[in-house]
Amino acid sequence: MRVKVLYFGILKDRFGVAEEQVELPVEGNVGELLGLLRGRTSNSSRSNDVDEGIWRSLAVAVNREYASQEVMLHEGDEVALLPPVSGGLARVIRC
Repeated sequence: MRVKVLYFGILKDRFGVAEEQVELPVEGNVGELLGLLRGRTSNSSRSNDVDEGIWRSLAVAVNREYASQEVMLHEGDEVALLPPVSGGLARVIRC
């Protein structure tokens, strides 16, 4: 089964792509997909430094709806991985 995975934020940098098609051996859920992807990062020289905290605090959307790890995936689903965002520039407004 194939799903389209969209990477955002730091995951986009770590995987080196904004999106890709991922082949799952059988129908599975979001948690199983995340496990597969985490396994790839631990074996990949280009992204072996993905922080465990990112994976624990990741938001996931399936077909543009937030989803828990138990949500079942189907052929052709679009899965967006949204890491936590922090920071930003403080702006000073002068009158």
